[in-house]
Amino acid sequence: SGESAASAGRSPRPQPRANPPPRRRRRMRPGEKALKEIRAYQNSTDLLIRRLPFARLVREIQSTMTRQPYRWQGTAILALQEAAEAHLIGLFEDCNLCAIHGKRVTIMPKDMQLARRIRGFSRE
Repeated sequence: SGESAASAGRSPRPQPRANPPPRRRRRMRPGEKALKEIRAYQNSTDLLIRRLPFARLVREIQSTMTRQPYRWQGTAILALQEAAEAHLIGLFEDCNLCAIHGKRVTIMPKDMQLARRIRGFSRE
């Protein structure tokens, strides 16, 4: 036949595929995504509450406290938001400690109440 002695008996070399099959996405174990999310939030420094809803809340509270309308500088609202978020983060950290002390991993309203009471906040 027309084949040479060197290639006799061998199958032809496989050609590389034009489009290989898509790789399967690695499934995360239960809780792994939550931990990844927690790490991302802990490493970030940006604000967690949206600016516009917070600004509306500030203006709404201010309008209930006084009759005359006030104008707010953007930096003033930003400073309030920074302080509010820092306060809330600290409070949630204390809540988490209360939950851990109670041999739980989920925070509950009673943890929030205890953390606020220990910090010296009133019930209102």
